[in-house]
Amino acid sequence: MSSEPPPGSGQQPPDDDPFRKQPPPAEGSGSPYSAPPPPYGDTPGGSYPADPLAGMPPLAPSGRRTLARIIDMILVAIVVGLVTWGFGVNEYNVNGDNVQYGKSLAQSLLAAVLYIAYDTVMITRSGQTLGKKWLGMRVANLDNGSTPSAQTTLIRSAVLWIPFAFCCACVWTAISGGWSYFDKPYKQGLHDKAAKTVVVSTG
Repeated sequence: MSSEPPPGSGQQPPDDDPFRKQPPPAEGSGSPYSAPPPPYGDTPGGSYPADPLAGMPPLAPSGRRTLARIIDMILVAIVVGLVTWGFGVNEYNVNGDNVQYGKSLAQSLLAAVLYIAYDTVMITRSGQTLGKKWLGMRVANLDNGSTPSAQTTLIRSAVLWIPFAFCCACVWTAISGGWSYFDKPYKQGLHDKAAKTVVVSTG
């Protein structure tokens, strides 16, 4: 009888992943796993409940997610600003009657690369950006609760940051992230839906 997670979850999480979803304990209270799980479904070996969230901490509140995202945006924006200032790559330069918009593309490209790299590296390592870590949250695979792989995180980050950097800025961030305020039952932003991830509380 197999004890592996259901098929279709892609790359299997490592056995030593501390965030990998665990079956709820038989007794005890006060832990994120103490809520009664739903009936077990027709999963191989009956190892995991039909509800993907069973065995994981509660979903993080959308308001706290928004605050964490703002913190991350400010941190990376400072780096983007310093780099573009150092290399003279500004949104536009005015020289008499000549307004040069060509450099805005370079700044947008740099911003996209830095935002995507920041999210991808941090979340692949621990499931947390600095904002999420400070506010007690992490990103998890919906199907097994483990820390997302680099490929999964890259998809998530690209969906969030490429439109932000090149065309829609804060409007896209509000749409993609704000989707979690209305999404049921998993409170996923559009970037979470693309990557099949959720954001859960850690404390």
